[in-house]
Amino acid sequence: MTQRWGPARISGHLGMHASTVHRVLTRYKCVRLAHTDRATGRVVRRFERSRPGELVHVDIKKLGNIPVGGGHRALGRPQGRKRRSKAGYAYIHNAVDDHSRLAYSELLADEKKETATGFWKRAHAYFSSVGITVERVLTDNGACYKSHAWRDLLADQGVKHKRTRPYRPQTNGKVERFNRTLVDEWAYARPYTSESQKREAFTGWLHEYNHHRFHTAISGPPASRVPNLSGQYT
Repeated sequence: MTQRWGPARISGHLGMHASTVHRVLTRYKCVRLAHTDRATGRVVRRFERSRPGELVHVDIKKLGNIPVGGGHRALGRPQGRKRRSKAGYAYIHNAVDDHSRLAYSELLADEKKETATGFWKRAHAYFSSVGITVERVLTDNGACYKSHAWRDLLADQGVKHKRTRPYRPQTNGKVERFNRTLVDEWAYARPYTSESQKREAFTGWLHEYNHHRFHTAISGPPASRVPNLSGQYT
């Protein structure tokens, strides 16, 4: 456990089948590596809020834009690197409800306080439109979330603001998991030939995530836990 080795790596050193090692680890009730904190090795206790809006996780994911004609995924690394330098970045602002996993996201130009507060105004309005009253928001310690503009906006809305412990992003785990999902299933899902093509695909992907994609932790899509959402789209 201290070395953070899984069954496949252990089996290679012991000359055994990985399935055999997995059975032995299971027999001795060893915790899966995915369920432990990377820094301390302690088991991460996962909690879920009891109702929509009780806690909303907010974060920003920075991704490189795709240059015209495609990046390294479409053209290969040598050619892609030549095009990459002037493409810039997109900042994906995300808000994920803890209970339902319902997500509201926007692709924006930066992570300044004005941009972050503008995003949250629209996210808050979206959650309200589907019957979710936001009570608390959890963010990391980014500059935009420590600004007076952010503090005053949430205070005006009657929303409590909580911040994660420094250097402990797993505290904001549900939005961090959403970030990984959007990278795997949208941003890097296929070799886009332009940034506009990638962005056009985002709206459809987000709809699929909220309305149709099966989420194992809640045994269904987010729409299954938000009654007002299920009737909006098919």
